[in-house]
Amino acid sequence: MIRRLRERRADLARVTIRRALAVPLVVLAVTLAAFVMADASPLDPLAAHLGDGYERLTDAERSAAATALGTDRPWWQAWTQWIAGLATGDAGYSPTYRQPVLDVLTERLPWTVGLSAVGLGIALVVVVLSGLIAAARPHGAVDRALAGAAVTLSSIPTFALALGSVAVFSVALGWLPVSGAAPPGQAATVGGVVRYGMLPALVLAAGQVPWMLLAFRRAVLDAEASPAVAEARARGLGEWTVLSRHVAPVAWAPLIALLGSRVPEVMVGSLVVETVFAWPGVAAATVDAALGADFALLAAVTVAASLTVLVGTWLADCLLLVADPRVRIDA
Repeated sequence: MIRRLRERRADLARVTIRRALAVPLVVLAVTLAAFVMADASPLDPLAAHLGDGYERLTDAERSAAATALGTDRPWWQAWTQWIAGLATGDAGYSPTYRQPVLDVLTERLPWTVGLSAVGLGIALVVVVLSGLIAAARPHGAVDRALAGAAVTLSSIPTFALALGSVAVFSVALGWLPVSGAAPPGQAATVGGVVRYGMLPALVLAAGQVPWMLLAFRRAVLDAEASPAVAEARARGLGEWTVLSRHVAPVAWAPLIALLGSRVPEVMVGSLVVETVFAWPGVAAATVDAALGADFALLAAVTVAASLTVLVGTWLADCLLLVADPRVRIDA
């Protein structure tokens, strides 16, 4: 592995530089779109911020409040000022949470990233083990059963899977907590987070397993038909040795490439799961910001999601370069 990293050092550097150069353009594009859509929204940010007090204000008081809060500025001016502030580390103030936007993201983004990483890790382990077990008898009973289960599972929406899991494992059986990351009124602990996060992580993994398993299965079948695998079997190597050392390394590459293109779907699945399980991540902040017309927080959440996708695809590209020596990056 270390030798492969050294060999691909130049390609890894090129991929990293390209992704880094894309960051400013992505931030400008997604925030511009967010502010344009916010300007077209029927929601009044001043009314959302003031709540019931908005109706009791005179027109002059509303105008003064709008000027003080900056809600009377045209969208392009609000956007340029927000970008200028972001360049200095200030993403604005969230009236919904009554704290700086960056503080809101700092508190919530690790919960989302952690849940996504654990769910994706569980899915990868299940997919690789299942794929290799099925590959021992291609088109056999186990192989067909796993393929059928994957197709069936892929037809179930993530939110339905989440609600069904809550109904069975939390309500009916009482094995796992219903929602949140800790008991009400108590601080989160490592053991509590593991217990409360188990069901959301498993649901998130179940939502990703079908397409990953079908892709890995196809790659394993292709690898099984290669001359290198036939030669390994001809040398008398054991079946598990052939699968783990000759089939799996080749089958990894297509799965990694597909995973890089599906990072946005993984993020969406994570947000859906967070909403159902009341997980203290970015999903709740996104909903609250939308309902409260908190456009600064919405723009920051959009940027955070976009950067997470960029980082995910960058990691997938780097893993693909290391896993498959045939992949080349144009200069």
